[in-house]
This record gives sequence, structure tokens and C-alpha cells, in this order.
Amino acid sequence: MSLTIRRKVTLGVVIGSRAFFSPAPCKDARDEVLAHLSRLGIDAVILPFEATANGAVQSIPDAELYARHFKANADRIDGLVICLPNFGDEIAVAELVNRAKLNVPILLQASNDEVSKVSVSERRDAFCGKISVTNNFWQYGVPFTETTSHTCDVSSDEFGADLERFARVCRTVRGLRGARLGSIGARTGAFQTMRYSEKLLQAAGMTVVTVDLSEMMGAAGAIRDDEPDLLAKMEKIKAYGTIPGHITRDQIVKQAKWTLAVNRWIEENGCDASAIQCWRSLQDNFGCATCVTMSMMGEELMPSACEVDIMGAVSMYALALASGAPPAILDWNNNYGAEKDLCVCTHCGNYPKSFIGDTPEISELDVLGESIGRSKCFGAVKGKVKPGPMTYFRLSTDDRAGTMKCYLGEGEFTDHPFAMDGGIAVTRVENLRRLLRFVTQNGFEHHVAMVRGHHADVVNEAVTRYLGWPIYHHGGDPEPQLYIPNRF
Repeated sequence: MSLTIRRKVTLGVVIGSRAFFSPAPCKDARDEVLAHLSRLGIDAVILPFEATANGAVQSIPDAELYARHFKANADRIDGLVICLPNFGDEIAVAELVNRAKLNVPILLQASNDEVSKVSVSERRDAFCGKISVTNNFWQYGVPFTETTSHTCDVSSDEFGADLERFARVCRTVRGLRGARLGSIGARTGAFQTMRYSEKLLQAAGMTVVTVDLSEMMGAAGAIRDDEPDLLAKMEKIKAYGTIPGHITRDQIVKQAKWTLAVNRWIEENGCDASAIQCWRSLQDNFGCATCVTMSMMGEELMPSACEVDIMGAVSMYALALASGAPPAILDWNNNYGAEKDLCVCTHCGNYPKSFIGDTPEISELDVLGESIGRSKCFGAVKGKVKPGPMTYFRLSTDDRAGTMKCYLGEGEFTDHPFAMDGGIAVTRVENLRRLLRFVTQNGFEHHVAMVRGHHADVVNEAVTRYLGWPIYHHGGDPEPQLYIPNRF
């Protein structure tokens, strides 16, 4: 499993206060946000309550104290949670963020007033204070994340849900900014659509690690038939799905050797995701497919894409970070009769089994097996994806524009029948024609990453607020934009 997905999320916690407002809510806010984080399994970095007056940041010295503490823990901190139980000191909060220089996502919360408690000694005014803090964030160029409501109670379920969602945003941002991507084999010659820019990826903080397919086949071939790790891998493959009786032990041995070699290389090179030259050199020269290898890695949240689609692997990794669930790479592949919002998404057989939703069959590649012989093509994971909500995402590099670009949306898998072999996902996307027109008119690939469940809000927040990549969120509610006229 990817180290970023495996590690616990850690959030720095700040209670902001303005001295001439009642300090009484500060202690409660601190206790309540820490209780939420403990319940969610999120670690917190915060100074002892006694370190500042009321355990809050309400002056420049307080800001400097917290900034030093956060800088000392910078390697641990994935994001900041700033709670305003009263108006808050806008300068202290802005200076804390500016001095800490963490460059991590920020969740800004402001507390509700009670209508019956608005006397001079009881009022909070955080509704207003939040706007003052955000104005300073704008001046300092600091991006931040909103809570669902402009103000909310720290103890509320709503804020707890905001914290859980924000933690996934932080995990997504951290994971993508430092991703290591394994590129196993040369780009499949027939697919120029899989071209991408390593340099644009590197500029975004992502490193591509390459290896020749011949090296990997050599490593797989050198594994002894009686090696304990190989025998364990064979048993894992047998338990992963249903294998037809005509599949020989030799075919399973070859598949297990290939899987073990790939797993070892990925671990040695610290890769978070990968893409593999899946046909047809591997089948011709080693004698197996690589679908079940990719499927099993995906099940362990180490996504792997077909056809050396590195950008597809990054797209899958983004969905895994956002959801904590196994993603898959699919083709936008077939219409579904005259149904305008239905299409069929397929691939030969790389879907993780929990993505499918049932125990899959592990057998041979069908199309390639017909042309080169099925005995060389064992390892395809086959099954029809069960109905349920899904999220799709595609990230690409655009050399013409010199930027990353992406699209995102949500839909559902349906139970419509479709008599095709391999991995099948009958998919409904509202206003599908508009989406596909965007895909074709903006040079995107036919591959798309998908994951079960609705997680577009997390991906959109990570990309829009913190990564700065141009994005089209299909079906999303665009934020209002200012019109700034050309004054010259």
C-alpha cells in the first residue's frame, strides 16, 4: 500500500481569539475539535493549553510561538485546522500561517452565536471575524477550505464531517505533490494517445521511475520455482478469484513470478502507483498477462494502469487518496443502444476485485488470446461491475499549453446487461454527450479512472484550491466569478 495512504493524517490545530471577547469558548473549542480528531483517527499537533492565554492565538508572540512549533513538526503536518470560537485576531492568524510556511491545506471554522447570548460579555462575532481572517488570507495569497456552513458549532456532526472530508483533501494534496510513479516497459507502440510530459509531472512534484520490460522479465524468470515468496504468491492468486479448471499450474507459476517481480521492483523504488506495458511483448516473450498483477496491487491501494498510461495511474492514485478505496482504469468504450446517458466502460481484466464487487474469474485475455494463443495470456480478471455510485477523474499533461489539465465528475454503475468478455461497467453519467464533447475537444485520452462512491468534492477541492490545475467538474456547481474589465 502507498505510504501516503497508509500513514495517519496529522493536522495542526489553532484556536484563534481576540482578547476583548469572552475567552470562555476557547477551551471548549479546543477540547471539541481534538475529540473529533481522536474519533476520526487523526493525529493533532498543538501546543499545551498553558502555552498561551486561554490556549489560543491572539497576538504576534502567540503566532510566532505556534509558527515555530509547526515548523518543527512540518514533516508530520498534512493540514491546519483553524477554529474561531469568537471574532479571532486576524493579524495573529495570518501571521502564524505566513511564518510557519507549511504550504498545506487549511480548514477555517467559525462558531455560531446563540441568539439569546449576544450581550457584550457573551457574544462571539465569529461570523464577522471569519471574513476578516479570509480577507487577510487573500492579501497574503493563502488558499483555504470552507466549512459547509459559514458558521457552525465545533461539537456538531456537520463540523465532524467537514474534518473527515478535509483530512482526505490533505491526504490527496500531499500524495499527489510527492508521488513516485513506476513506468514498467516502453509505451505500447500502437497507442500514441498514451504520450505524456515527464517534465510537467516533475514540475508538479511527481517523479517517474522507469525500467525496461526485459529487465522485469529477467527478474521474474530468475525466481526459483520453490521460493517461499513465490509459493505464497501463487496461493494468493488462487484465493483472489475463480480459476477455470483448464488453467495449468505452469501458467499460474508464470503469473506469480511476474507479479512477485513487479511487487519487488515497486517496493524497492518506493513507487505509489505504476503503469505497465501490458501487451504484447510480455505475452510473446514471457507467457502471461499482467492484469491480475495490476488488479491485486489496486486492491492494496497501489494502483496500476494498463498500456503504460502514467497519467491514468496518477488519476487512479488521486481517486485512491481521496476515497481510500481501490480505483480502476477503464476505456470510454461502447454506446448502450439509444440510451443517451448510458455507456459501457471496459478493460481486458485489470479491475480490483472490490471494484467489481464480486469474486472475479481469473482466466485468459480474450481478444489477444484469439490471435496469439490463450496459453500465453493467463491472468485476466473478469467480471461485471455491480451497481452503485462512482466517481471518475482524468488528469493529463498538455504540452501545447504547458500545464496539467483534468476533468472530474460523478455517476453510477448500473445493472444493465452487456454480453462482452473482460471487465465490464455499464455506466450512467448525466448529460454524457456534453462530457464526451469536452473530452474530444480538449485532447483527453480514451482512458478514465473510476472509483466506487462519490468523492468528487474532495478531488475538486484538492485540485482547485491547492494544486492549481485547470479542471472541468462535470455537473459541479461552479463558484461565482468576478468580471474584471480590461482597464487599458
